[in-house]
Amino acid sequence: MRFIKSLRPKKPKYFAPSGTRDILPNEQKYWERVEQVVKDLAKYYGFQRIETPIFEETEIFSRGIGIGTDIIEKQMYSFRTKGGHYLTLRPEGTAPVVRAYIEHGMVALSQPVKLFYIGPMFRYERPQAGRYRQFYHFGFEYFGEMNPVTDAEIIQLSLKILEEIGFNNLRLEINSIGCSDCRPYFKKVLVNYYRKREKEICPDCRKRITKNPLRVLDCKQNKCARIRKNAPQIIDHLCEECHNYLKETLEFLDDLKISYFLNPYLVRGLDYYTKTVFEIFFPEPGQEEKKGTEIQLSKNALMGGGRYDNLVKLLRGRSTPAVGVAGGIERIIEEMKSQKFDLPKSEQPKVFLAQIGDLGKKRSLALLEEFRRSKVLVAQRFDRGSLKNQLKVASDLRVKYCLILGQKEAIDKTIIIRKMDTGSQKIVKIDKVVKEMKKKLKK
Repeated sequence: MRFIKSLRPKKPKYFAPSGTRDILPNEQKYWERVEQVVKDLAKYYGFQRIETPIFEETEIFSRGIGIGTDIIEKQMYSFRTKGGHYLTLRPEGTAPVVRAYIEHGMVALSQPVKLFYIGPMFRYERPQAGRYRQFYHFGFEYFGEMNPVTDAEIIQLSLKILEEIGFNNLRLEINSIGCSDCRPYFKKVLVNYYRKREKEICPDCRKRITKNPLRVLDCKQNKCARIRKNAPQIIDHLCEECHNYLKETLEFLDDLKISYFLNPYLVRGLDYYTKTVFEIFFPEPGQEEKKGTEIQLSKNALMGGGRYDNLVKLLRGRSTPAVGVAGGIERIIEEMKSQKFDLPKSEQPKVFLAQIGDLGKKRSLALLEEFRRSKVLVAQRFDRGSLKNQLKVASDLRVKYCLILGQKEAIDKTIIIRKMDTGSQKIVKIDKVVKEMKKKLKK
């Protein structure tokens, strides 16, 4: 009895930090699917990949994202270095890409400059399903064009990514949050509305009224959502330029036959946005039937973005218009699993290489590389000694052929080709086996 107890696995001493997790091999097929679709469409639409450090100077985020946002006030992982510099683990991807655009003089390149990224972000949030403190985003940034067609292109690209992954019945919500000319007046109107109802909203929104009024429209609290239903709408206070820009953007979407819902309370959670903002949802059953301007703020978006025409200048670069979008990989994968998406099956080996003895193993290593160069997928188990054990592995893998290379074959420079379903065998020269197997597999 004591012996049996000693075989029981011990409780682990160390665990992944709260809000983080290991992405295990059985989950990688989802990650590979999302990343491959993103890379393929990025290439087709002319976006080049960029990698930025996972930490940046804190000011890049405080200036860009904006004081009064939840990210700045509650969620950033910031620290001071031994040299006295204040750094922050990146909570989002756009500001670092803008910093790189400025630092490397990309404004001097032929415009537009189109960049994309895939990588980890960090926010201190209460861990829950689909929400982690280390999470992964992919994003697209489009610099140097102020034209509604670029907004439509980014939106079309976003929808195509999700559709290629397997989503349908997607819901696109869009709005304009104006510019520095028309937004200040709307903020005054909004503050006036909420001041009269200050006792009815949550404590966070009472602070937002003073610090960052637009954030009250982004609140997920039920009581705040009720107050929001009758709040002033920014589309009623847009200047002529912003009004026309939104109109032209929607016309492009109409021409592309892209359905959308005008959500007059959509503002996104970051301060750097101007004009167009949008989010894409995957509705629950029945949600896709909703019409008009009904709001879905209670759901997490799969992707979201918009214009940020002032951010390059705000981070001390030359004034440059820009538009972008980002998608949460964990959020997308969560829905993929929930909907039981059929994923493309990875290529399975049709050939198994069995080796016997030291000489057989040594020759097998070189032969395995020859098959790799010829793009023939071959399975093997160098750790299984006996031929019987290796043939069992080959049978479990359901390969068509097993190649057997023992001491005698290695000396004679031959190899045995065994057909697994019939057990028939054929001896060929080892330098001819790759060509022979390619011919058999082709048949």
